[in-house]
Amino acid sequence: MHPILGDRRRLAIYLVAWLLIGLLLMSGLSGDSAWLSAAVFFLPLCLVYALVSLSSWYICRAFPIDDRVAVPRVVAVHMAVAVLASAIWVGIGAGWASAVDAVVNLGAGLLFAEQRALLFVVGALLFWLAAVFHYLLIAFEASREAERRALELSLLAREAELKALRAQIDPHFIFNSLHSISALTSIDAEAARRMCLLLADFLRETLRLGSNSRISLADEFGLAERFLAIEQVRLGSRLQVTRDADARAIECLVPPLLLQPLVENAVVHGVAQLVEGGTIKMAASRNGSTVTITIENPCDPDRARTRGVGLGLDLLRKRLTTQFGAYEAIHADEQLGRFRVEVRLPAVTAV
Repeated sequence: MHPILGDRRRLAIYLVAWLLIGLLLMSGLSGDSAWLSAAVFFLPLCLVYALVSLSSWYICRAFPIDDRVAVPRVVAVHMAVAVLASAIWVGIGAGWASAVDAVVNLGAGLLFAEQRALLFVVGALLFWLAAVFHYLLIAFEASREAERRALELSLLAREAELKALRAQIDPHFIFNSLHSISALTSIDAEAARRMCLLLADFLRETLRLGSNSRISLADEFGLAERFLAIEQVRLGSRLQVTRDADARAIECLVPPLLLQPLVENAVVHGVAQLVEGGTIKMAASRNGSTVTITIENPCDPDRARTRGVGLGLDLLRKRLTTQFGAYEAIHADEQLGRFRVEVRLPAVTAV
């Protein structure tokens, strides 16, 4: 909806501004006509043109001043539309002057005849002025939207960080880790010690990296591998991990804890549910301005469906949508006992 028509306060201010323009036209174009005749003619005509000029918002939206549209084309479109709008205004003025004189002969027709050409020029200039105003309004709305997104992103980032930390201290994770450590102390003290160190290292790195707004994909992969290393101590040879990432991709910056819900789902809802286990494949590639990250794991097609994997993907999708405006940033599918998640992000590197 039009940002002015959707806000009564803005609409009132907008109409008052046009009434002031009407007063200026009265004083500048009335000539020898009486002030009453000029007021009856110009003030309603300006209010009508105020509504006509609202259409410039749609032109400004269709032809933004940025790299997507050439400036000469924008100028040509606004010139053509301004001429058309002004011609419509002059036509309305002719009808209005005739109507006024038919009801009360105030000389509106004579005033219109004297100022027709100048009224056309003024109409075009006023339409261009309305276009400039709408460009400023669009820029203001875009700035407010950016601030809103930044605030929402900050809240979602903190929510994601806390959720990831809760997932890491979740009974399903911490209890399994402690149970494995307890079991290993009697049969493999060295493995138990290694698992304790891995758990401490993982939590420490999560706190350190989670406090940043962006981290390198290499660090993000490192954090995911620390988590998987803990699970490997628990699951043994049932869990295998491979990583295939090109050098250009791992230099890119990504939101922290991006892969945490994906690799956790791959273990909990995939490998851990298979007697023979399987391999979690992590990969990343860069194609121009896009970096693509994929997580693939085996799964049991006949497994009981749980809500956990959906919640993890929903949170990640919402977070990426807020930050990048990419509604299709995440693609997930399952085929022939393999679950695959693909994440596509803008390729941004540190300056």
